[in-house]
Amino acid sequence: MSFDIPEDRRYLESHEWAHEDDGVVRVGITDFAQDELGDVVFVELPDEGETVSQEGEFGVVESIKAVSDLYAPVSGEVVGVNEALFDAPELVNDDPFGDGWMLEIDADDTAELEALLTAADYEDQIA
Repeated sequence: MSFDIPEDRRYLESHEWAHEDDGVVRVGITDFAQDELGDVVFVELPDEGETVSQEGEFGVVESIKAVSDLYAPVSGEVVGVNEALFDAPELVNDDPFGDGWMLEIDADDTAELEALLTAADYEDQIA
C-alpha cells in the first residue's frame, strides 16, 4: 500500500508530522498513522498557551482500534488548536495533512526540526 508522505514536512518515528511556516510549526499525524489506527473517534489536545517539549506527550488520539499518545516535534508554546476535531475527529482520517491538523506551536528553536526524519527517512521506516 502506498501512503501520502509530503516532502515539505519532517516526521517523528511515532508518526507525527511537522510543517514550519515563519517559526510556527503545524502538527498532525501521518497518513500511515491514521490508516493503522482506523476510524478516529476522539482527539484530546492541549489548550492554547500551554507549552510542549520536543518528543513530549501533547495529547491523545483514540480510534475504534486503539488509543495512542501524541508527541510534539518541537518545543514551544501552543498557539493554535484545531477545534474542528472535537466535533469531527474523522477529519484526521479524511485529510491528515490538511483539515485534520492538530495544533500549532510557536517553536522555541526551529532547528529542532533538523533532528526529525525527512520524508525519505520516514518512508524507509514504514516500509
